[in-house]
Amino acid sequence: MNQDTDIQLSGPFKATDGAGRAIDIKAIRIFDEGYGVIDLYVDLAAPASDGLHKDKKLIAEISARLRSLGYAGPDLAPGDPVIQEKKLIVLDTPDEFLPFAVRKGFKDLTSEFDE
Repeated sequence: MNQDTDIQLSGPFKATDGAGRAIDIKAIRIFDEGYGVIDLYVDLAAPASDGLHKDKKLIAEISARLRSLGYAGPDLAPGDPVIQEKKLIVLDTPDEFLPFAVRKGFKDLTSEFDE
């Protein structure tokens, strides 16, 4: 993990998907790519089944975990199916996620253009 671009938001925890399976999550992190888009990376301890990134219950539990850490906003959304991996779920964040990410170290480059 590169400290300049990888920002860890949460360490390990367990979540449950819509089928009632326990999912071991190693970490939740964001990657600061420098262009204002925030994708949320959920690192899994074991390979996941296809489509887990769309599981509403799992997304709600990940969102709840983030709220316990200070995020105040709606649930996250499924990310692009093409960028999902067996041990990594990528979720899209709503606009309301930006202030939380900035508090955690994300550099909001879009604010430079608001003048």
